[in-house]
Amino acid sequence: MKTAVIIGAGPAGLTAALELLRRSGVRPIVLEATERIGGISCTIRHNGNRMDIGGHRFFSKADRVMEWWTDLLPIASTENGSGLHTIRYQNRERLVSAGNDAATDPDLVMLVRPRKSRIYFLRSFFDYPLALNAQTLRQLGLWRMSKIGAGYLRARLFPRRNEKTLEDFLINRFGAELYLTFFKSYTEKVWGVPCDQISAEWGAQRIKGLSLRTAVAHFLKKAFTRKKFSDIAQKSTETSLIEKFLYPKYGPGQLWEYVADLVTKNGGEVRMGWRASKLHVEGNRVVSVEALDPQGTPHTIPADYVFSTMAVRDLIHSLDIEVPPEIRAIADGLIYRDFITVGLLVDRLTVTEPDGGPLKDTWIYIQEPDVLVGRLQIFNNWSPYMVADPSKVWIGLEYFCYETDQLWNMPDADIARFAIAEIEKIGILRGDQVRDTHVVRVPKTYPAYFGTYDRFDEIVQFMDRFENLFLVGRNGMHKYNNQDHSMLTAMTAVDQIVAGKIDKAALWQINTEQEYHEEKK
Repeated sequence: MKTAVIIGAGPAGLTAALELLRRSGVRPIVLEATERIGGISCTIRHNGNRMDIGGHRFFSKADRVMEWWTDLLPIASTENGSGLHTIRYQNRERLVSAGNDAATDPDLVMLVRPRKSRIYFLRSFFDYPLALNAQTLRQLGLWRMSKIGAGYLRARLFPRRNEKTLEDFLINRFGAELYLTFFKSYTEKVWGVPCDQISAEWGAQRIKGLSLRTAVAHFLKKAFTRKKFSDIAQKSTETSLIEKFLYPKYGPGQLWEYVADLVTKNGGEVRMGWRASKLHVEGNRVVSVEALDPQGTPHTIPADYVFSTMAVRDLIHSLDIEVPPEIRAIADGLIYRDFITVGLLVDRLTVTEPDGGPLKDTWIYIQEPDVLVGRLQIFNNWSPYMVADPSKVWIGLEYFCYETDQLWNMPDADIARFAIAEIEKIGILRGDQVRDTHVVRVPKTYPAYFGTYDRFDEIVQFMDRFENLFLVGRNGMHKYNNQDHSMLTAMTAVDQIVAGKIDKAALWQINTEQEYHEEKK
């Protein structure tokens, strides 16, 4: 039997493992350096509460991904009297056999959740996307609204033709004033560098079809049409504007832990605490992977195929061949942004909805420039099962930093105190109502679109020569993929193995806005 060594137990790695077991005679061995399943799509547990690192909406415009998710975790399943569960997916029904765990375990389900996210700026909330209503006009003022309109008109009439930077990209789609008001501060918190130093390709991947025009069109369509909440497809809606999404009952890690169980039950392996240290190359193939077990003992694992989700910089250093100096230099110049989430369990927030009720947001973008916190999640609103005591509010404060930053290296207790002081300063809560805290550090969360990224194509050309090595997932491709796109890269690689036709270019085209790149060329 052939073997595939898969480096990383995140969405891409586990998708590849399960797909190989389902559709080929290849046995997967998944190596996960940490003790967490799911990569950044894991679920952190603390004192009965659960945290989602970064917030993971289970939504995709790819039917293949939506069906994959709902095959594993049915949507709002109900027993129909015949031992089967009825699943509603895009207005059609499918049956899951009672032999499937998801057909018998009431916890293995997807919830349909309403999406609400807002911007917190000037100590008040603004709808995202910006709503054209009296409240927005009052908050921004007539003068700023006039400048926003004039800036957008100027951008449409006189766009920046040579769209090199993220600043160019955003101003062309939203105008200078709206960019300065709602995009610049938050984006620079995320990346730690000015927007005019970030490649426009980031916008092409993450924002794609979103612009002031599409946001306005969405607002008008929403105001004059009525859509069933049960319609989860939302195919005609820009991803950033969707109004609902699927979410596992106990957070994203629930699904990936279930996938890992299926992999092991069906003959694969998931080795926790195993770190891939070296890839042995012969000619144009990787013939084996050397990995260190949890005790630090090296093991050599023969491989017919290798899937890598490890950071490209580390992958280049793991090759046991002479890597050209220019390729090594590009890899060493790749930059990764790191991430801290501070969980706070509080009695209540001091801010409420207009009717006095609790906030309904899943996450809130903190645009205020006088604090470092970039985003706030309310885990209760992702799933009520994320918090042990429903009378409490369980939130996550998100900080973007580097491992070399002072914040990253502070003790957990100091980070928690710092976060509480910041969020109290901007009026979200009172520090004396915080009942518990938990700090989680996640390295290499965001592959950056600066540093040597402008030469990344040279790394792609170099790595694609290894015919049985597949770079998949976010860090594996140094590409700011969403969860579904990471899964699609793995699925596509397995497709090629099954078909016996390898086309690495097809992997790199996933989550790429072709029109943008054609314009760029």
